Amino acid sequence: MKHIFLWIACFLMGSFTFAQTKSKRPPIIDVHMHSVTLQQLQRDAQMPLPISGLKPPESVEQHIKQTLAVMDRYNVVLGLVSGYEYEGIEKFRQSAPARVWAGPQFGRPMLNVDTLRMRYKSGLFSVMGEVTTQYAGISPSDPGLDPYFSLAESLGVPVGIHTGISFPGITRAAPRFRVSLGNPLLFEELLNRHPNLRVWIAHAGWPYLEETIGILLVYPQVYLDIAVINWILPREEFYAYLKALIRAGFGWRIMYGSDQMSWPDVIGASIEAINQADFLSESQKRDILYNNAARFLRLTPEQTAKHQGDSKK
Repeated sequence: MKHIFLWIACFLMGSFTFAQTKSKRPPIIDVHMHSVTLQQLQRDAQMPLPISGLKPPESVEQHIKQTLAVMDRYNVVLGLVSGYEYEGIEKFRQSAPARVWAGPQFGRPMLNVDTLRMRYKSGLFSVMGEVTTQYAGISPSDPGLDPYFSLAESLGVPVGIHTGISFPGITRAAPRFRVSLGNPLLFEELLNRHPNLRVWIAHAGWPYLEETIGILLVYPQVYLDIAVINWILPREEFYAYLKALIRAGFGWRIMYGSDQMSWPDVIGASIEAINQADFLSESQKRDILYNNAARFLRLTPEQTAKHQGDSKK
């Protein structure tokens, strides 16, 4: 009996310690997430990933539930979720409206601008993108996209644009995709046509390091996210790229993103890639995981106070 009481005491102490650790997790903003379709989940179940053992959920409902569970675990207080289908985006947003900002994902100028304006003004959409022009085989500065960027500029809506890379063999599924169209230098014309537009470079422009630094230097309204490169690249390569961006003086414009797509568990893996970076100070980690995005997204003092308060519950 004595041993049973000792075991119970140890269990309770351990549970209390775990609860304390969990409650002390600081808030995180994920600026790069996605809603998915059932067809996408089924397709991605056949795709090998560098993180072995990851399997997509079997349904859209499970995908949302598992994504929110990982967000809870790591205290991701805000996620920016985009998708190609309005119904799927809205289903995700309604699952956690206080924690999800939704936006349309598109590559070609096919969306109705008046419909988009209505969705922004009604609060259904809060951001624009991921804009996937690279998959459509066009430049992000293509004039056909100007009506969308003009709308975002007029409403103060931030825009995220895909750059850099995709999965090996992507041109079999997206034959118009070209690596060259992921160069952040292609942002220049749109940035000059829309000088008040807030833009963030998805995937940090990898592997275009020098070009990314050039854009950040000249255009202070541009930030970037480190989504996907924080879990799909070898850790040494990701750290080298991140170090170079910080060394160039842009640590205050780097935002955390997961690009979780069909695999909710990559949220945890990508967060740990930052937490385990011994070359980052604690303040630099907080900037990447929360502060930079809060500034870029223009969160109110009330919103940030709530996020900080949530982490202490």
